[in-house]
Amino acid sequence: MTRTAVITIAHGRHAHARRQADALALSIEPPDDRILVTMDDPALGALAHPGTHVLVLAAAPEGLPLARARNAGAEAAIDRGAEVLIFLDVDCLPGPHLVGAYAAAATDPTTADRLLSGPVTYLPPAPPDGYDFGTLAALDRPHPARPAPGPGEVVHGGDPNLFWSLSFAVTAATWRRIGGFSERYVGYGGEDTDFGHTAHARGVEMAWVGSARAYHQHHAVESPPVRHVDAILRNGAIFAERWGWWPMTGWLDAFVALGLVVRTPDGGYRRA
Repeated sequence: MTRTAVITIAHGRHAHARRQADALALSIEPPDDRILVTMDDPALGALAHPGTHVLVLAAAPEGLPLARARNAGAEAAIDRGAEVLIFLDVDCLPGPHLVGAYAAAATDPTTADRLLSGPVTYLPPAPPDGYDFGTLAALDRPHPARPAPGPGEVVHGGDPNLFWSLSFAVTAATWRRIGGFSERYVGYGGEDTDFGHTAHARGVEMAWVGSARAYHQHHAVESPPVRHVDAILRNGAIFAERWGWWPMTGWLDAFVALGLVVRTPDGGYRRA
Protein backbone atom coordinates (compact mmCIF):
# COMPACT_ATOMS: atom_id res chain seq x y z
CA MET A 1 0.00 0.00 0.00
CA THR A 2 1.17 3.52 -0.83
CA ARG A 3 1.72 5.60 2.31
CA THR A 4 0.01 9.01 2.24
CA ALA A 5 0.38 12.12 4.38
CA VAL A 6 -1.87 15.18 4.50
CA ILE A 7 0.08 18.38 5.18
CA THR A 8 -1.60 21.55 6.42
CA ILE A 9 0.02 24.84 7.36
CA ALA A 10 -1.88 27.31 9.52
CA HIS A 11 -1.92 30.50 11.53
CA GLY A 12 -5.17 31.19 13.34
CA ARG A 13 -8.29 29.70 11.76
CA HIS A 14 -8.67 27.39 14.76
CA ALA A 15 -12.32 26.57 14.05
CA HIS A 16 -11.53 25.92 10.39
CA ALA A 17 -8.65 23.63 11.37
CA ARG A 18 -10.90 21.60 13.69
CA ARG A 19 -13.55 21.22 11.00
CA GLN A 20 -10.93 20.15 8.48
CA ALA A 21 -9.65 17.46 10.85
CA ASP A 22 -13.22 16.26 11.46
CA ALA A 23 -13.88 16.06 7.71
CA LEU A 24 -10.59 14.27 7.10
CA ALA A 25 -11.59 11.63 9.66
CA LEU A 26 -14.54 10.80 7.37
CA SER A 27 -12.27 9.98 4.41
CA ILE A 28 -13.14 6.72 2.70
CA GLU A 29 -9.39 6.11 2.50
CA PRO A 30 -7.93 8.05 5.44
CA PRO A 31 -4.34 9.28 5.23
CA ASP A 32 -1.63 7.28 6.92
CA ASP A 33 -0.16 10.39 8.48
CA ARG A 34 -1.18 13.96 9.24
CA ILE A 35 1.29 16.85 9.49
CA LEU A 36 0.22 20.23 10.91
CA VAL A 37 2.70 23.10 10.62
CA THR A 38 1.77 26.05 12.80
CA MET A 39 3.21 29.49 12.04
CA ASP A 40 3.47 31.95 14.92
CA ASP A 41 0.57 30.12 16.59
CA PRO A 42 1.84 27.42 18.99
CA ALA A 43 -1.59 27.17 20.64
CA LEU A 44 -3.01 25.69 17.43
CA GLY A 45 -1.00 22.51 17.89
CA ALA A 46 -2.80 21.76 21.16
CA LEU A 47 -6.07 21.56 19.20
CA ALA A 48 -4.81 18.98 16.72
CA HIS A 49 -6.46 15.59 16.53
CA PRO A 50 -4.61 12.76 18.28
CA GLY A 51 -1.94 11.24 16.09
CA THR A 52 -1.21 14.49 14.23
CA HIS A 53 2.48 15.35 13.98
CA VAL A 54 2.82 19.05 14.84
CA LEU A 55 5.66 21.35 13.79
CA VAL A 56 5.91 24.84 15.31
CA LEU A 57 7.49 27.66 13.29
CA ALA A 58 7.96 31.28 14.31
CA ALA A 59 7.00 34.13 12.04
CA ALA A 60 9.71 35.85 10.03
CA PRO A 61 10.13 39.64 10.43
CA GLU A 62 8.52 40.08 7.00
CA GLY A 63 5.49 37.89 7.76
CA LEU A 64 4.36 34.28 7.84
CA PRO A 65 6.85 31.82 6.28
CA LEU A 66 4.32 30.04 4.04
CA ALA A 67 6.89 28.54 1.67
CA ARG A 68 9.17 27.39 4.48
CA ALA A 69 6.21 25.87 6.34
CA ARG A 70 5.17 23.77 3.33
CA ASN A 71 8.74 22.60 2.83
CA ALA A 72 9.06 21.69 6.51
CA GLY A 73 5.80 19.76 6.39
CA ALA A 74 6.90 17.87 3.29
CA GLU A 75 10.27 16.95 4.77
CA ALA A 76 8.63 15.73 7.98
CA ALA A 77 6.17 13.63 6.00
CA ILE A 78 8.92 12.08 3.88
CA ASP A 79 11.04 11.39 6.96
CA ARG A 80 8.03 9.59 8.46
CA GLY A 81 7.67 7.37 5.40
CA ALA A 82 5.18 9.19 3.17
CA GLU A 83 5.26 8.32 -0.52
CA VAL A 84 2.43 10.67 -1.52
CA LEU A 85 2.28 14.21 -0.15
CA ILE A 86 -1.19 15.79 -0.06
CA PHE A 87 -1.24 19.50 0.72
CA LEU A 88 -4.53 20.91 1.97
CA ASP A 89 -5.07 24.54 2.92
CA VAL A 90 -6.41 24.98 6.46
CA ASP A 91 -9.61 26.49 5.05
CA CYS A 92 -10.35 23.44 2.89
CA LEU A 93 -12.65 20.59 3.87
CA PRO A 94 -11.67 17.42 1.99
CA GLY A 95 -14.37 15.49 0.23
CA PRO A 96 -14.55 11.85 1.34
CA HIS A 97 -12.76 10.64 -1.81
CA LEU A 98 -9.97 13.26 -1.88
CA VAL A 99 -7.22 11.26 -0.19
CA GLY A 100 -7.95 8.08 -2.12
CA ALA A 101 -8.23 9.94 -5.43
CA TYR A 102 -4.87 11.65 -5.00
CA ALA A 103 -3.27 8.37 -3.93
CA ALA A 104 -4.70 6.60 -6.98
CA ALA A 105 -3.49 9.34 -9.36
CA ALA A 106 -0.05 9.30 -7.74
CA THR A 107 0.30 5.57 -8.45
CA ASP A 108 -1.20 5.64 -11.96
CA PRO A 109 1.65 5.52 -14.53
CA THR A 110 -0.05 8.24 -16.62
CA THR A 111 -0.13 10.76 -13.78
CA ALA A 112 2.38 9.58 -11.17
CA ASP A 113 5.03 12.10 -12.19
CA ARG A 114 2.64 15.06 -12.42
CA LEU A 115 1.62 17.92 -10.17
CA LEU A 116 -1.89 16.83 -9.13
CA SER A 117 -4.68 19.29 -8.32
CA GLY A 118 -8.33 18.78 -7.43
CA PRO A 119 -11.35 21.05 -7.92
CA VAL A 120 -12.08 23.48 -5.08
CA THR A 121 -15.51 24.95 -4.31
CA TYR A 122 -15.83 28.18 -2.33
CA LEU A 123 -18.59 27.65 0.23
CA PRO A 124 -21.14 30.20 1.45
CA PRO A 125 -21.02 31.21 5.14
CA ALA A 126 -21.53 28.28 7.48
CA PRO A 127 -24.84 27.97 9.33
CA PRO A 128 -24.70 28.44 13.12
CA ASP A 129 -24.05 24.76 13.76
CA GLY A 130 -21.35 24.54 11.06
CA TYR A 131 -21.28 22.82 7.69
CA ASP A 132 -23.03 19.49 7.27
CA PHE A 133 -20.30 17.32 5.77
CA GLY A 134 -22.89 14.98 4.32
CA THR A 135 -24.36 17.70 2.10
CA LEU A 136 -21.17 19.33 0.81
CA ALA A 137 -21.50 17.55 -2.54
CA ALA A 138 -24.79 19.40 -3.11
CA LEU A 139 -22.86 22.69 -2.85
CA ASP A 140 -20.23 21.58 -5.38
CA ARG A 141 -19.46 24.55 -7.65
CA PRO A 142 -15.74 24.41 -8.51
CA HIS A 143 -13.90 27.67 -9.10
CA PRO A 144 -14.55 28.58 -12.76
CA ALA A 145 -11.01 29.84 -13.46
CA ARG A 146 -9.46 26.37 -13.27
CA PRO A 147 -10.11 22.98 -14.89
CA ALA A 148 -12.78 21.06 -12.99
CA PRO A 149 -13.21 17.53 -14.33
CA GLY A 150 -16.08 15.52 -12.96
CA PRO A 151 -15.67 12.75 -10.39
CA GLY A 152 -13.73 9.88 -11.92
CA GLU A 153 -12.22 12.06 -14.64
CA VAL A 154 -8.64 13.32 -14.98
CA VAL A 155 -7.54 16.18 -17.24
CA HIS A 156 -3.86 16.34 -18.22
CA GLY A 157 -1.88 19.52 -18.69
CA GLY A 158 -2.67 23.13 -17.99
CA ASP A 159 -1.14 26.55 -17.53
CA PRO A 160 1.30 26.61 -14.58
CA ASN A 161 -0.17 30.01 -13.69
CA LEU A 162 -3.28 28.11 -12.58
CA PHE A 163 -1.49 26.18 -9.87
CA TRP A 164 -2.64 27.00 -6.36
CA SER A 165 -1.72 25.44 -3.08
CA LEU A 166 -5.25 25.10 -1.69
CA SER A 167 -5.31 21.43 -2.64
CA PHE A 168 -2.60 19.52 -4.48
CA ALA A 169 -0.54 16.35 -4.28
CA VAL A 170 2.77 14.99 -5.51
CA THR A 171 4.78 11.87 -4.97
CA ALA A 172 7.82 12.24 -2.75
CA ALA A 173 10.01 11.66 -5.81
CA THR A 174 8.27 14.42 -7.77
CA TRP A 175 8.57 16.77 -4.78
CA ARG A 176 12.32 16.16 -4.82
CA ARG A 177 12.42 16.80 -8.56
CA ILE A 178 10.64 20.15 -8.19
CA GLY A 179 12.71 21.09 -5.16
CA GLY A 180 9.92 22.45 -2.99
CA PHE A 181 8.80 26.06 -2.63
CA SER A 182 11.34 28.87 -2.87
CA GLU A 183 11.85 30.15 0.66
CA ARG A 184 12.78 33.57 -0.65
CA TYR A 185 9.03 34.23 -0.60
CA VAL A 186 7.81 35.31 2.83
CA GLY A 187 4.30 36.52 3.54
CA TYR A 188 1.39 36.65 1.13
CA GLY A 189 1.63 36.15 -2.62
CA GLY A 190 3.82 34.80 -5.37
CA GLU A 191 5.06 31.48 -4.04
CA ASP A 192 2.30 29.40 -5.65
CA THR A 193 2.89 30.78 -9.14
CA ASP A 194 6.64 30.36 -8.67
CA PHE A 195 6.13 26.71 -7.66
CA GLY A 196 3.94 26.04 -10.70
CA HIS A 197 6.54 27.51 -13.05
CA THR A 198 9.40 25.74 -11.31
CA ALA A 199 7.58 22.44 -11.75
CA HIS A 200 6.98 23.17 -15.43
CA ALA A 201 10.62 24.19 -15.95
CA ARG A 202 11.73 20.88 -14.44
CA GLY A 203 9.48 18.83 -16.68
CA VAL A 204 6.62 18.28 -14.22
CA GLU A 205 3.29 18.95 -15.91
CA MET A 206 -0.07 19.27 -14.23
CA ALA A 207 -3.05 16.95 -13.96
CA TRP A 208 -6.50 17.76 -12.57
CA VAL A 209 -8.10 14.96 -10.56
CA GLY A 210 -11.87 15.18 -10.58
CA SER A 211 -12.49 12.94 -7.58
CA ALA A 212 -10.11 14.92 -5.33
CA ARG A 213 -12.74 17.52 -4.46
CA ALA A 214 -12.34 20.04 -1.65
CA TYR A 215 -14.60 22.72 -0.18
CA HIS A 216 -13.17 26.05 0.95
CA GLN A 217 -14.76 27.28 4.16
CA HIS A 218 -16.05 30.83 3.99
CA HIS A 219 -14.16 33.67 5.63
CA ALA A 220 -14.02 37.42 5.14
CA VAL A 221 -11.70 38.60 2.39
CA GLU A 222 -10.12 41.92 1.49
CA SER A 223 -10.06 42.77 -2.21
CA PRO A 224 -7.58 43.98 -3.13
CA PRO A 225 -5.62 42.69 -0.13
CA VAL A 226 -4.32 46.08 1.03
CA ARG A 227 -2.90 44.74 4.29
CA HIS A 228 -0.56 42.56 2.22
CA VAL A 229 0.62 45.29 -0.16
CA ASP A 230 4.21 45.27 1.06
CA ALA A 231 4.50 41.48 0.89
CA ILE A 232 2.97 41.43 -2.59
CA LEU A 233 5.42 44.08 -3.79
CA ARG A 234 8.39 42.27 -2.24
CA ASN A 235 7.38 38.84 -3.50
CA GLY A 236 6.38 40.20 -6.89
CA ALA A 237 9.86 41.68 -7.30
CA ILE A 238 11.44 38.34 -6.36
CA PHE A 239 9.27 36.59 -8.94
CA ALA A 240 10.15 39.17 -11.61
CA GLU A 241 13.85 38.65 -10.87
CA ARG A 242 13.45 34.88 -11.26
CA TRP A 243 11.09 34.74 -14.23
CA GLY A 244 11.30 38.10 -16.01
CA TRP A 245 7.73 39.27 -15.48
CA TRP A 246 5.49 40.42 -12.64
CA PRO A 247 2.71 38.21 -11.27
CA MET A 248 -0.37 39.40 -9.37
CA THR A 249 -0.82 42.37 -11.71
CA GLY A 250 -4.56 42.50 -11.01
CA TRP A 251 -3.89 43.29 -7.38
CA LEU A 252 -0.91 45.52 -8.15
CA ASP A 253 -2.87 47.61 -10.64
CA ALA A 254 -5.67 47.91 -8.06
CA PHE A 255 -3.09 49.22 -5.60
CA VAL A 256 -1.98 51.73 -8.26
CA ALA A 257 -5.59 52.90 -8.62
CA LEU A 258 -5.76 53.37 -4.85
CA GLY A 259 -2.60 55.47 -4.89
CA LEU A 260 -0.64 52.95 -2.80
CA VAL A 261 1.71 51.81 -5.55
CA VAL A 262 3.20 53.36 -8.69
CA ARG A 263 4.54 51.83 -11.88
CA THR A 264 8.26 52.11 -12.50
CA PRO A 265 9.89 52.93 -15.86
CA ASP A 266 11.10 49.34 -16.23
CA GLY A 267 7.55 47.99 -16.00
CA GLY A 268 7.70 47.06 -12.33
CA TYR A 269 5.98 48.40 -9.25
CA ARG A 270 7.00 50.15 -6.03
CA ARG A 271 5.40 51.87 -3.08
CA ALA A 272 3.97 55.31 -3.85
